[in-house]
Amino acid sequence: MSLSPSRVFAELNAARPPDQAAPMMGTAVVVGGSVAGLLAARVLSDHADSVVIIDRDDPQVSGARPGVPQGTQLHALLPGGFLQLERLFPGFRDEAVAHGAVEAPPEARRNYLDGRPKVVVPDDADSLAGSRPLLEGLIRQQVLRLPNVKTVTARATGLVFDGTVVTGVRCDVGGVPGVERGDLVVDAMGRSSRLSDWLEQAGWERPVTRRMTVHLNYATALFRRPEVAPASTVVMALHTPTTAVDVAGAAFFAIEDGQWMTMMAGYGNDRPGRTAEDFVRRLREQFPPEFGEVADQEMLGDVQTYHHADSRRRDFHALDRFPAGLVSVGDAVASFNPVYGQGMTAAALHAVCLSTYLRSGPDLRTPARHFLALQKVVVDAAWSLSTSADLALPHVDGPYPRGHRLSSWASRQIIAATVTDVTTARRFNEVVSMREHPRTLARPGVLLGALRANRRAR
Repeated sequence: MSLSPSRVFAELNAARPPDQAAPMMGTAVVVGGSVAGLLAARVLSDHADSVVIIDRDDPQVSGARPGVPQGTQLHALLPGGFLQLERLFPGFRDEAVAHGAVEAPPEARRNYLDGRPKVVVPDDADSLAGSRPLLEGLIRQQVLRLPNVKTVTARATGLVFDGTVVTGVRCDVGGVPGVERGDLVVDAMGRSSRLSDWLEQAGWERPVTRRMTVHLNYATALFRRPEVAPASTVVMALHTPTTAVDVAGAAFFAIEDGQWMTMMAGYGNDRPGRTAEDFVRRLREQFPPEFGEVADQEMLGDVQTYHHADSRRRDFHALDRFPAGLVSVGDAVASFNPVYGQGMTAAALHAVCLSTYLRSGPDLRTPARHFLALQKVVVDAAWSLSTSADLALPHVDGPYPRGHRLSSWASRQIIAATVTDVTTARRFNEVVSMREHPRTLARPGVLLGALRANRRAR
């Protein structure tokens, strides 16, 4: 496979699961049963005789889970992630819709920038709208139907080593210590992953953790949705930092059980929507009319708030020494500003990296360098998208990458052109939905097209 990031990204997006299972190991152990861990388990089921998922939460419990504190907030399943889910679980769309998820084809998605509607882009990239518990629960059901996958409700406490190879996970099951042995261990413990500590305690180098402080404040509320089939099922409105409002953006999605899930976000000391009265007032006064129409409906329950302090990534790929039999996926590697909705889609692409790596017939007794190289392409792409947008925020003061001033100017031109120009908007959508690599926006023709569109608009 070419090492060009754009080429690797394109090939990962085009990859499909194997037609039939080809076990190359006895047991694989996944630590963490959220979306990233479940998708990793699905991939491993094609390559292992048995897959064990270790998770603190009982898999039979439905609804928001203690291990996913952000589960009550609005989540986006980008078209790139939806595409991968349909490949991993054929028929996922139909089952999700049968359980209440709402289809969101391009014509049902509306976007505003500083109050101006962006052009509707002719596209064939569908998506789904639904709550995080619904989508994650459906993925869990699909994975647990696999005959060689099981879950263990336990707290993982460390790794087991045989020299330079990880051979299992130490865990605590109801106060009783035990060990789950495996030929490959996958860390899917999320942002709070303890893998770095475990490596350091065992004498290995700790990966560098990069952070970008954003101090995002979320507020989410549910409203009754009288329309069974609304014309618009996903509506988003963003405010650029140059506007005078203290709300970074808002969105509402049609979800299961005849509800609108509505989100509002601010940064730093701005905490819009903490009360029901403030939430409703801002929807009516600071956003396009559709938001006021949602606010006119009955609010169901209380406003749920959430604080996201920083985006972070752990650079396992940069370690000179890394144990064999071990990989990390999802937020345990990189978690981003949730405003951009990359989490589930990035986790799906990490699963594709794992599938591609295992199909290459690797020696599991050596470090998974090929996997780490593939995963770095995905992490770099998502990180560059989210952090470049974060660096435009007044309260974020770096770190700035080389060439930031020029790239920031180019990004502003492209984003401005998405309001009026179909060609630029289509290319931009392919990147933000994680179907194309961000470098494709840096091509001279894309920027020239954006500049021409902005000149026409003026």
